[in-house]
Amino acid sequence: MNPADVALVVMGGLPATGKTTLSRLLAGRLRAVHVRVDTIEQAIVRSGLAEHPIGPAGYVVAYALAEDHLRQGLTVVAESVNPLAVTRDTWREVGVRAGVPVTEVEVVCSDQDEHRRRAESRRLDIPGLRPPSWREIVERAYEPWARAHVTIDTAGRGPEESAGELLRVLGRG
Repeated sequence: MNPADVALVVMGGLPATGKTTLSRLLAGRLRAVHVRVDTIEQAIVRSGLAEHPIGPAGYVVAYALAEDHLRQGLTVVAESVNPLAVTRDTWREVGVRAGVPVTEVEVVCSDQDEHRRRAESRRLDIPGLRPPSWREIVERAYEPWARAHVTIDTAGRGPEESAGELLRVLGRG
C-alpha cells in the first residue's frame, strides 16, 4: 500500500447499529487491519485477569495495537462503542502520533424499531460475550460527538450500501 494511503478510521456507535459488519466490510475493501475492542476485552476476560466490565484495559490495548499497525504502514479500522469523548480523543492522538490522517465515523440506526429488532435478535461471534439488552443500550452513557465526523445511518439499508457510502466519503469508492 502507498504510505500516503495509510489511515486510521475510527468507528463508533451504540451496540447493534451495524458497526462490526460495516467495519469488517470496510477493512476488507481497504485491505486494512480491523481492531475490535470487544474481541480484546473478551480475550482479557477469558484469560482470567478480569471480569466484565473491565474498564479501560481493552481500549488501552487497542490503542497500542492500532498505533503499532499504523507505524508498519497498515491502515487500521478501529471499532468500539466509543461512548466518551476521551476515547475518541485518544484514538485521534494515536493517529497523530503515527502521522496518519484520522476519520471518525459514528454508525447510527435512526429507526428505533429496527435498532431494537437488531439488538434483540443478533448473535455475537465472540465466544462468551453477552450482548447488551435493549434496555442496556438505550440507558448507556453515550456522549455526543462534538467534533466534525462522518455519520453513517444504517436504518433501512443493507451493509453493502452503507459500506459503499462510507468508501465514497473516504474517497476510496
